[in-house]
Amino acid sequence: MDRSPLDNMPLVHIKNMNKVYQQGDISVNALADINLEFRKGEFTALVGPSGSGKTTLLNLIGALDKPSSGAIALGGQQLADLSRADLAELRLRKIGFIFQDYNLLPVLSALENVEYILLLQGVPAAERRSRADTALKQVGLDGCQQRRPAQLSGGQQQRVAIARAIAAEPLLVLADEPTANLDSETGAALIDTMLELNRNKGTTFIFSTHDEMIMRHATRIVRLKDGKIVEDIVHAIH
Repeated sequence: MDRSPLDNMPLVHIKNMNKVYQQGDISVNALADINLEFRKGEFTALVGPSGSGKTTLLNLIGALDKPSSGAIALGGQQLADLSRADLAELRLRKIGFIFQDYNLLPVLSALENVEYILLLQGVPAAERRSRADTALKQVGLDGCQQRRPAQLSGGQQQRVAIARAIAAEPLLVLADEPTANLDSETGAALIDTMLELNRNKGTTFIFSTHDEMIMRHATRIVRLKDGKIVEDIVHAIH
């Protein structure tokens, strides 16, 4: 099998990164002196108490926000060197996002929500529909394709968001508490789906999570506290 150049370099490389927010006259250090590398195929959990910087770190890796100082490279590209249009294209082509608040379009059906990113990618209509339908079935939503978000429970909406992320076949999936609104059985099934993508397609996952199930399956756990890395442990793959 041909090897990708990404097999020999970090997929994500973060160097001396800081993120400071201004709250009035007060500067809040959300992240301080972060140095991290994530390689293709990792299944990583970012863990730590609320306010430790997990979501901020995901947003910076996903080019949804910019660091106050330091550098982030994705696939060998320095994010700071890219234009807004290039960053948008990078997010569209290479990154799948699973947000806590779902970010579904209320006027579209579940199937259309999953299809939407494929439409933006220029995927032909028949393939688009097939991939979206397959992704919804993978997350246990067969039969819900035509329902709009308001007709779905919170857990079902989260599953649509996960289907949307995986249908696009990104290099990297960034997931902010993806199982937080799911019962344990549904959460376990979705973790299995993501593990299958990780193992069979090499999709890289970085989670922000408090979920012990995700932590047990993670091949790496990065623990944050007060915006700093306090632990970085690699686990054997079972």
